[in-house]
Amino acid sequence: MTFLKAIILGIVQGLTEFLPVSSSGHLAFLQNLMKIDEESILFFAAMLHLGTLISILLVYYKDVYQLIKEFFLVLYELITGKGLNMKKSHYRKLGLLIITASIPTAIIGLTFSDFFESLFHSIFAVGVGLLITGTLLWFSEKISKGKKNITTTKYSDAFIIGIFQAIAIAPGISRSGATIVGSLFRGLDKKMTVKFSFLISLPAVLGAGIMELFSAMDNGMTGDSMGMVLVGVLAATLSGFVAINIMIRLVTNRKLYYFSFYTWILGIGIILYSII
Repeated sequence: MTFLKAIILGIVQGLTEFLPVSSSGHLAFLQNLMKIDEESILFFAAMLHLGTLISILLVYYKDVYQLIKEFFLVLYELITGKGLNMKKSHYRKLGLLIITASIPTAIIGLTFSDFFESLFHSIFAVGVGLLITGTLLWFSEKISKGKKNITTTKYSDAFIIGIFQAIAIAPGISRSGATIVGSLFRGLDKKMTVKFSFLISLPAVLGAGIMELFSAMDNGMTGDSMGMVLVGVLAATLSGFVAINIMIRLVTNRKLYYFSFYTWILGIGIILYSII
């Protein structure tokens, strides 16, 4: 691993984590192309997830602050016997919606972890996943007429969106693309769709980073220097910040289908590359 490779992987992680093109698919293909052993950069990969978490916090820091604030207020009110007053703040419901969406992601991710991990070793599977992502994005524009906001979004909506997020654990299937399509499918308006998609990624990305960190610890934390790791994290943070703001505009202007062509072409290219 060199500093140039660290920067490239960081930029790709940040951009593809939030643009609907699959970060896992791109990183798996790049690692194969650069002849990088996955186990040798487990700690580096875990820290890249930290970079993407920071980029979400930079864009949605006000919402995250309110969610944390309401969480502790709810705990205090429950302890003091005041009960769970969900109507006191819409952030209380948003917090429960995020938790609800995280449940199927955690269950499916943990139950089928070995299966998903096996797919990361198959470049062909990455190509197929990208084709699926392109198809999802293409149909997203056909269903983007929802009007649900935080108040009118149901917990069943959040649960189904969480299933979409769980499917995106497979390499090549975009997490942001899948959750945005799932949100539009359930009738969420564009503003709620973008915000919810990125906020539910906080526990998902954090969980993925923790799992990779444990794997790195099991392998003795070998790998790259801290300087190289910091460079990668900075690249992931800055590119992630840019990608989130691009996505906000794309969803608002109904331009997601543009990425369909990219993922289809890349998917076919990767499949041909794996065969040849």
